[in-house]
Amino acid sequence: MSESPTEVLAGAAVLAVALGFLVWVGQGVGLGREADSYELRASFRSVEGVTIGTDVRLAGVKVGTVTSLSLNPQTFFADATVSIKKNVVLPQDSAILVSSEGLLGGAFIELQPGGSFENLAAGDEIEDTQGAVSVISLMMKFVDGPAAAPAAEAPK
Repeated sequence: MSESPTEVLAGAAVLAVALGFLVWVGQGVGLGREADSYELRASFRSVEGVTIGTDVRLAGVKVGTVTSLSLNPQTFFADATVSIKKNVVLPQDSAILVSSEGLLGGAFIELQPGGSFENLAAGDEIEDTQGAVSVISLMMKFVDGPAAAPAAEAPK
């Protein structure tokens, strides 16, 4: 079985393209860490709808991605690590929350900058967090709302 140099070069080109595609896909879903970014940590009550690779946005603009999620066995909160672009400097009193793109839209992480004069450094934890709001529980509150309220007295 004899391989010609053309077949070997064609096979090598196919493998190089496939490897390049895998690297590109890995960066697109947040598996790779960008060189010009830094990581911050946060603990949420609920990260429903958030996965590794979920967008982190500031004023609607993507400034990073979620790089890890894990359950903290002591607090039963979800610990998240987000990678933020280095040119985005956040004050220490900034907030981070799980937001939704609409009633049935996907979830993303939203950053809300604070007003502190001191900034967060790489590896710091954002203390002010708000977890995901369950659409089902909101609907149940809306449906049960009038029944749970006490009846108003009739005017005499």
